[in-house]
Amino acid sequence: MPWACGPIYAFHPGNGRVGGQNMGPVMISVPHAGRAYSAAMADRSRVPPERLMKLEDRYADRLIAGLLECGYPALVAHLPRAVIDLNRDPRDIDPKMIADIPRHLPIIQTAKQRAGLGLFPRSLPRYGGLWRGAMSWAEAEGRIKLGHEAYHQRLAEALNHCAAYHDQIILMDVHSMPPLATMQGDGKRADVVVGDLYGASASSRLSEIALNVVKAHGLVGALNQPYPGSYVLERHGRPLNGRHAIQLEISRDLYLDDSLAEPGEGMAAMQVLLVDMAEQLTRAVSREPRTSRDDGHGWACAAE
Repeated sequence: MPWACGPIYAFHPGNGRVGGQNMGPVMISVPHAGRAYSAAMADRSRVPPERLMKLEDRYADRLIAGLLECGYPALVAHLPRAVIDLNRDPRDIDPKMIADIPRHLPIIQTAKQRAGLGLFPRSLPRYGGLWRGAMSWAEAEGRIKLGHEAYHQRLAEALNHCAAYHDQIILMDVHSMPPLATMQGDGKRADVVVGDLYGASASSRLSEIALNVVKAHGLVGALNQPYPGSYVLERHGRPLNGRHAIQLEISRDLYLDDSLAEPGEGMAAMQVLLVDMAEQLTRAVSREPRTSRDDGHGWACAAE
């Protein structure tokens, strides 16, 4: 696999203490943390490595260090987003990037793909095209099967294991975002965006708990704006079946240095925030059994 540099992902099984059973009800994923580029990918790139870095959720894997210490299970991607975006539908392929794409391949076109950020990132704003030439379908298919599908299969297995011990489980999908330029209605800029696909991937109550944790830590939170979530939530969030999934976008200026390239002084505070959030979500889902009657989001209704 010339496009890979080491393992595709790292799975951390947790220590079993969280939730008091074999595996707790909270699972962590970090799909955009990869930052090791193979020599083949570097040779193919039209831009220097620091440009490809713009695609990364820079050091997002270090944000979950406290969660790992506390025993939460986690799946962390090592494969860079520049190789394949694990948070995109595998059909979201720009045909211009494949030299010999099969004629009847079922592909979809999305706004993100048109902006250069489909399954195989093509370009970045202000920097233009990223790659020299098109790849072969054999290479693209290998990236999909050995990278994208392998990651999501492992995540599904871990979530199935969680669900074997708990009626309600939740996936915290950890990302980072550039500092937002736009303000909310109250004139404040969001520091953390909680995404639940507008209620399709998680109970609104769980999203509210996550936002309350952000607020309790003195930060500004937003729900679904401008990042509601994408393929990870679409594939793994099934709230009607007791499987919730939320996306967390943390502003990079909160945990990186002024250059937004290396860890900064705020890293520890963000690690504490995520541990606090996971603990509160653990308590919330542990209190509520799945029932045949719910509020439309897989959450048991209180008596009327």
